[in-house]
Amino acid sequence: MYREEFYLKRHHANPIIRPDMMPGAEAMMNGCPFVFKGKIHILQPVIWRNKDCPSMHVCVSDDGISFKINPKPFIMFDHKEGKTPLFHMDRWHIDPRVTKIGDTYYIMRPGDSYLGTVAILGRTKDWKKYEHMEIVSLPMNRVPCLFPEKIGGKYLRIDRPSGRLEGNLWLSRSPDLIHWGEHRPLQNAWLHWNNKKIGPTVPIRTPKGWLVIIHGVQESCAGSRYSLGAMMLDLKNPEKVIGKMNSWILTPDRDYEFNGNVPNVVFACAAIPDFKKDELKVYYGAADTYMCLATGSLSKIINACLKGE
Repeated sequence: MYREEFYLKRHHANPIIRPDMMPGAEAMMNGCPFVFKGKIHILQPVIWRNKDCPSMHVCVSDDGISFKINPKPFIMFDHKEGKTPLFHMDRWHIDPRVTKIGDTYYIMRPGDSYLGTVAILGRTKDWKKYEHMEIVSLPMNRVPCLFPEKIGGKYLRIDRPSGRLEGNLWLSRSPDLIHWGEHRPLQNAWLHWNNKKIGPTVPIRTPKGWLVIIHGVQESCAGSRYSLGAMMLDLKNPEKVIGKMNSWILTPDRDYEFNGNVPNVVFACAAIPDFKKDELKVYYGAADTYMCLATGSLSKIINACLKGE
């Protein structure tokens, strides 16, 4: 028996992006959805059977379900020649976060330094040309998530540093997206389904506050389980958590979420709201192998956060 799909309902076509859609691919890992020219796109990391380095590809869909994958990588790397600014860190192209600010799409992705994971920032306006910007975090800070607008005249992001207390969320500010400071603790793990660590996605502006879909990791005698949850931040002062759900909104429960490279995992990098339809589309990675889709009521999830359900 499957668990009740109370907050998010899985699409019947899952998995919607699979390794067999690209010859030679071993896994489609945790892509990030975004809207470009009115269509849903996914920046999709691809793990290859015979290559040491993954690649990132742009997928596009007319209906948000059936995707076409551009076979040419969006970000080009040449490790042998060392032609990229960060060729020594470009072995780990997974879990990107895409945030649109104005007419520019900013891409945060992990970089694998010898001291640990750092965050690398790049940008594009047309999804044809990628511009590297800078390393924007010290290790260990896996993938900060940018807010889609300035607040109080500064850029904001949610950080997920590691240290003595692994996997707590912090907030930081920047005048230029490169230099970050004013670091403040935001939220730690708070319940059994996220008792090891939590991680952010790109914040979504709603009339009631910033909605942030998170992943939570639970440690048990059976290993780790990755689930999805949600929290709300104050619109004017995102340092203030105004609500968070005590229950998960999605947890591994289907064969494709158990059978893969990393079993027992659902993982999201961003979600797409449709305010007219009161719908939230959550594109999520399953078992570090597939991409899937689950949808739910946007207002129901927001109210559940504010009520602490």
